Amino acid sequence: MSEESTAINPNSMTIIVTKGSLDWAYPPFILSTTAAAMGLDVVLFFTFYGLPLLLKKMDLKVTPLGNAAMKMPMAGAHMVMPNIVAAIPGVDAMATKMMRNMIKKKGVASIEELRDLAVEADVRMIGCQMTMDLFEYSKDDMIEGIEIGGAATYIECATKSHINLFI
Repeated sequence: MSEESTAINPNSMTIIVTKGSLDWAYPPFILSTTAAAMGLDVVLFFTFYGLPLLLKKMDLKVTPLGNAAMKMPMAGAHMVMPNIVAAIPGVDAMATKMMRNMIKKKGVASIEELRDLAVEADVRMIGCQMTMDLFEYSKDDMIEGIEIGGAATYIECATKSHINLFI
C-alpha cells in the first residue's frame, strides 16, 4: 500500500450516526453541513437507529423518557419532565409537538431541510447494509444519492479522515 493511499486528509470528517429521534438527528446534520461549508470532505455513516434518517419519508419523534437533561422552556423557566409523567401514553406525541413548535418558533431549520443541505453540499451519506438487512429496508426506501456499505466502508473512510465522530 502506498503512502499516498494511507495519508490522512486534513480537511475531512466522518460521523457515525446511530440515533434517529428528532433531537438526535440535529447534531450530525448540523455538523456535517457546517463542515462541508468550511470546505471539509464529510462522510456520514448511518447505522442502527440512525438509518431511518435516510428514509424518503421520516417520522421523527422525541421522548423525554430517561432524558433528564431535556428541560423545555415553560413560563419563563426550564422544566424537566419526571420519568413517571413521560411514561404516560401520549406524552411522547406532546413532547414531539412542543419540540417541533419550538424549532419553528425559533427559526431553526427542519431535519428535512438540513438533510437536503447535506445532499446539496455533497456530503457523502452511507447507509449500513447490515442494518438495512436487519430492519428489512431496501435502497428504494431511501433518498436518492446515498451509498450502501458496511463497516469496512466506514473504516476505510475513517482511517483517512482527520476528524471522526460518533453520534
